[in-house]
Amino acid sequence: MSTFILAFSLFLAVILIMAVGYIFQNKRISGSCGGLDALGIEKACDCEKPCAKKRARLRNERRLNVQIIED
Repeated sequence: MSTFILAFSLFLAVILIMAVGYIFQNKRISGSCGGLDALGIEKACDCEKPCAKKRARLRNERRLNVQIIED
């Protein structure tokens, strides 16, 4: 039982350290190759039109004539 508690504590400590590091770096989580963003692909699905949330955002951008750069 003590081995389990030691291993659990170790994993918990590592996860906590990684979380603190992520918070302070303030970067997006991405894969080792950069994911679809590195290829210039905007969306991963084969949908003919974007979802309602994205359509609303695009409408607002056009209405305000503002270009928003996503992180």
